[in-house]
Amino acid sequence: MNMTKSLILGSAAALLAMGGAQAADLPVKAKAVEYVRICSLYGAGFYYMPGTDTCIKLGGYVRLDMAVHGGDYAIYQSGAGAANNRLSNYWNARARTDVTIDTRTATEYGVVRTYSDLVFSYTTATVTGAPGTAIGATDIGGLTSGGVGQAGLGMYHAFIQFAGFTIGRTYSIFDTPWQSYPAGGPDNIPGGSNHVTGVPQLTYTADFGQGISGSISAQDPSGGQDTSNVFNLSQPTAASLVGGAYGAQAAAATRIPDIIGQVRVDQAWGLFQLAGALHNNHASYYGATEATGHPADKLGFAITAGLSIKNIPTGPGDSINMNAVYTDGATKYNFQSLLGSFAMYGGSNIAYQSLGLGTQADATFTTGSGLETVKTWGFRGGYTHNWSPNWASAIYGGYAQLKYGSNGKAAVCANMLAGLGLALANCNPDFNMAVVGFNTVWTPVKNLAFTADVNATWLDQKHSGTITGANTASAASAKPAATYEMKDQMSVSALFRAQRNF
Repeated sequence: MNMTKSLILGSAAALLAMGGAQAADLPVKAKAVEYVRICSLYGAGFYYMPGTDTCIKLGGYVRLDMAVHGGDYAIYQSGAGAANNRLSNYWNARARTDVTIDTRTATEYGVVRTYSDLVFSYTTATVTGAPGTAIGATDIGGLTSGGVGQAGLGMYHAFIQFAGFTIGRTYSIFDTPWQSYPAGGPDNIPGGSNHVTGVPQLTYTADFGQGISGSISAQDPSGGQDTSNVFNLSQPTAASLVGGAYGAQAAAATRIPDIIGQVRVDQAWGLFQLAGALHNNHASYYGATEATGHPADKLGFAITAGLSIKNIPTGPGDSINMNAVYTDGATKYNFQSLLGSFAMYGGSNIAYQSLGLGTQADATFTTGSGLETVKTWGFRGGYTHNWSPNWASAIYGGYAQLKYGSNGKAAVCANMLAGLGLALANCNPDFNMAVVGFNTVWTPVKNLAFTADVNATWLDQKHSGTITGANTASAASAKPAATYEMKDQMSVSALFRAQRNF
């Protein structure tokens, strides 16, 4: 019995040992690899973020611009840039990388979307050494660094979309889809708004089907993007005139957002849209302290209509874009990218040089008076023709007019005569602005384009006669105190661009 028991136990032990040895020899199962999955719900380029149900798309572009006499950056301006002398850049350059991040997640309430657009730019600085001043740098690219050879970081868009709401910074619903580029061209074409770098907002859009939608938005007007000058014309200064301004900037802090509404029809043939904006004009004080009092707020407005026609009979892919605008106390919705005040210099046969002044404002006032709004109107348009899949050309243009109220005109002219001692045969701060241009784009391979663009700008200013005196001097542009002829001005600019989209 003992022998039989020992044999059974020994056999069992041997079997267990063999089983353990065989188990140790089995290969260990590797952890599953998470491959990137294509997300086809929202178009090409999206893929699922590993481990989530969120789709993401990365994009952007790399660009180099070479501009002659302004080009894409400032085709009209003040100071050294408009002096037409040795302090002006005759050419400049900008290198830029733009990165976009688009995420979308399907939920029981619809798609939740986030979008970000980050921009890294280097722009040529204007280096000046005016007599009696140290050599300095003026950053014409809008960079906060202000130094020569330093790059800048910007954020154009950052928003959330959910259940019809858009919350964050992006295009304004007042804009047409082509912004201020009806067929390419510079940023500064008058005749409508241009929020291509985004504006903070809270917007709701209702989709009625068949390409018809309606939107309403509360939009931030601060930062100068939608608020122009509110001139206090009671105390003129010499620096105001040579800088292109007529009085002290008295636009105070914001009280309410701009309220904007839009109706849009988007079809295969193109699109049509109507939009309107309400803009509150809020001034500071009549004098240096709050004890001097202030004018009451005054509501301004802007209205616009836009039309795009696609695939016109001249060829496949050809298009026409156009829009018109009228403003009363909301000038920036017409002259969006135009500097608030500017002074352009040129030649003269009767004086030392000629000078053209063009100054935009939302409203004006003098001590004890209420706000008087400034009225404008304008239009712009463009036509694009595709010669082949690799070549396209376009022609574009814009025109806008600005008119001060009767009290504002009288105060401006009184300032120039009594305050600055500058007498004119005809004093009138109104002006018209026109831009016309042509470009050709070569696309040798997909998403790589080379552009050549030439444009001309006309300032039709309404002052006439000559001005003489110490207040005509400008150290910033090396202009002496002399006699200047008030005269219309013209400038021609060119832009050469290489851009790779990804």
